[in-house]
Amino acid sequence: MITEWLPDALSPALALVFFGLSVVTSMITASLGAGGGALLLALMALWLPPAAIIPVHGVIQLGSNASRASMTWHHIDWRVIGAFLPGVILGAGVGAMLLAHLPEAIWQLTIALFILYLCWGPPLPKGILGPVGTFCAATVTTFVSLFVGATGPLVAAFVKQIHRDRFRTVSTFATAMTLQHLPKALVFGLAGFALAEWLPFIAVMILCGFFGTWLGLRILNELSDSRFKRWFNILLTVLALRLIWQAAGSF
Repeated sequence: MITEWLPDALSPALALVFFGLSVVTSMITASLGAGGGALLLALMALWLPPAAIIPVHGVIQLGSNASRASMTWHHIDWRVIGAFLPGVILGAGVGAMLLAHLPEAIWQLTIALFILYLCWGPPLPKGILGPVGTFCAATVTTFVSLFVGATGPLVAAFVKQIHRDRFRTVSTFATAMTLQHLPKALVFGLAGFALAEWLPFIAVMILCGFFGTWLGLRILNELSDSRFKRWFNILLTVLALRLIWQAAGSF
């Protein structure tokens, strides 16, 4: 019976694996601030058809981040989001024209090196962390997300530079990524991707992600800001090294 609402590319057993992964990866992001989305993307790349990976992942992450933002809404820094939103709109509008001819490896390497700098280098000047810097970060990362789908760690590292409080970091990052994933559904839908056949699978993935987020926030309550920062930096560093490895394999 489950096969009736699954896309042809998914078997019932594989769908159940992905439902479990949605719980685990959402729990990782909610408790450590980032990483779950990138991990889910890497695993999807092993089993999903190439044309489905970025749009399906984008819509799932839209739901997952929206649920995390709704559960932590009182911690959101709306000043940052107000500067982030115009950049998302600009990036989604003209990103295809600017990125269509650039190798993916260039963006992977650039993102990875900047993440490492944000985690372990000196703090960015306060001017860069203001509205103009946030607008530029939103524009560039939205460009890349439409084609690479791996900009979450970069956005997380940037938000971490602005906030030291773990709840403010998690909630503001979730809201920013909700805005950034929204154009994916629109862009790929207009481009003709058959998203409708994936919607039941996506809906269950989002529900599983909601449960994972609930679990992750319970873990976050037990972490201190210093422990959160340490694990957050370690996780982002691992993701950055993975991007460097992928970029090296492409050259």
